[in-house]
Amino acid sequence: MSEARDLHRFARAERWVHRSVALLMGVCIVTAAILYNGSLMLAVGHRHVVETVHLWCGLALPVPMLLGAASAAYRADLRRLNRFTRDDRRWLRSRTRRDGYLRVGKFNAGQKLNTWLVAGSTGVLLGTGVILGWTGLVRLSWRAGATFVHDWFALGLGLLVLGHVLYAYRDPEARRGMRTGRVRRTWAEVEHGAWVEEADEVR
Repeated sequence: MSEARDLHRFARAERWVHRSVALLMGVCIVTAAILYNGSLMLAVGHRHVVETVHLWCGLALPVPMLLGAASAAYRADLRRLNRFTRDDRRWLRSRTRRDGYLRVGKFNAGQKLNTWLVAGSTGVLLGTGVILGWTGLVRLSWRAGATFVHDWFALGLGLLVLGHVLYAYRDPEARRGMRTGRVRRTWAEVEHGAWVEEADEVR
């Protein structure tokens, strides 16, 4: 495939942030499953080690996101993700949102919602995780509440990540964009037509 027909979609810093967060999130999900499933815990053993890995990977989750802010491309995409427009609402209501009729920017409304939910859930899990990791910070009733919130948000985030992975599996070109930084122009014109127009104006 000729690179002349490709579009540059993600900078190296953005791909690094995505991979780092995915790795840390994956470790958190796996270790959480081990900690909450008695059979898995018995098979793996070393509960303290699993807890420690879970805690520190959870604490490290925001680090790649913060480091990514050094990249202008990353900051520009954060601004895009933080903007919800009338077209985004139309996209969510449409049953034919994937046919290219609606002109979508670099990110569709589903991707924006996913980003907001992941970021918000990560913040909640980070806060409650600190309370659970350092038990002397607050009284027992607060720790009990933190455990309840942490468990349910972890479940919700796990399902959200699973949905994200399934959607990515169904779209090899989107995966290529995150892997190499480039996507086919023909794919982008259907999925993100307004972004293609924006990219053409910049050239």
